[in-house]
Amino acid sequence: MSFYGVTDLWTYVIGAIGIVLLPGPNSLFVLSVATAHGVKAGYQGAVGVFVGDTILLMLTGLGAASLLCGNPALFMLVKYAGAAYLAWLGVNLVWAAIQKWRSVDVPEAQAEAPANLAHPFKRALVISLLNPKAILFLLSFFVQFIDPTYETPAVPFLILSAIVMAFSALYLFALIFAGARLSQLFRARKRLTGTLSSAVGGLFLWFGAKVATASLN
Repeated sequence: MSFYGVTDLWTYVIGAIGIVLLPGPNSLFVLSVATAHGVKAGYQGAVGVFVGDTILLMLTGLGAASLLCGNPALFMLVKYAGAAYLAWLGVNLVWAAIQKWRSVDVPEAQAEAPANLAHPFKRALVISLLNPKAILFLLSFFVQFIDPTYETPAVPFLILSAIVMAFSALYLFALIFAGARLSQLFRARKRLTGTLSSAVGGLFLWFGAKVATASLN
């Protein structure tokens, strides 16, 4: 029995929650930008993630996964572009941490805002889009819960998309408020802030390495 073409709805809901809660570059970026620049910047980053995920979902529905699978050269191009961008963000975060450590004795008013997390909407959008594995994963996950005999496949696809986007929104909003609280804690603790920034930078470098070594299989 299916719900408007969706089979095993509650199994999908549980799976979608697990997928959203898995740490990744999107959620880490939103948390970092909210911690560094506050709630408004966090929302801008979240909107960038939503727009990027929506585009990926649309591309998945239009067969982008099949295109990437059928064109290894295109997959490699997108893959390495995404890996390079994540690595670049990681290097910038580590450099910002070094600058933070050096400015421990500089008054807060003279300290510059971290440039590595500027333009949160654009950066979050690029991080979301330059992830070809996301398209392939979405397709392989979604098809398990779509009734192939349903006369309008777009309906279950939209239902599944709406569910995962709703969970993603709730999770990112929670991260934004957590980041805002953390910013109050770290404002006067530059060494701690620098240490965390370097740790986040290391995670982005790791994400970049994972993307660079990803395969179509």
